[in-house]
Amino acid sequence: MNTKIAHNYYVYFTTNPGRTTLYIGVTNNLPKRLREHFEQCGSSRTFAGKYYCYNLIYYEWFQDVNAAIAREKQLKGWSRDKKNALIGKINPGWDFATEPFFDDKWGRFCGNL
Repeated sequence: MNTKIAHNYYVYFTTNPGRTTLYIGVTNNLPKRLREHFEQCGSSRTFAGKYYCYNLIYYEWFQDVNAAIAREKQLKGWSRDKKNALIGKINPGWDFATEPFFDDKWGRFCGNL
């Protein structure tokens, strides 16, 4: 009997409130990872924290971790124009899609913005 467990992996883009900086990452728990980005905002210890990249604007779902990692690497190698075009196809207004991943209202902005 061959039972294959389905896994969830996400390659995602976050941006800062002004939509000027992009962060690309991969995770198996998107809500948890987005909360971590939010909690780290303003911290110089991480790229996403330093540049306030906690607003989700795009993601792709994968069942295979290797495919997700390969896609993340591919996207990181793209030009900014190509990344912008990809996001624009799915999310033309670059609307923030972070809040639907949480049950509580945790706000869009860090306290010192």
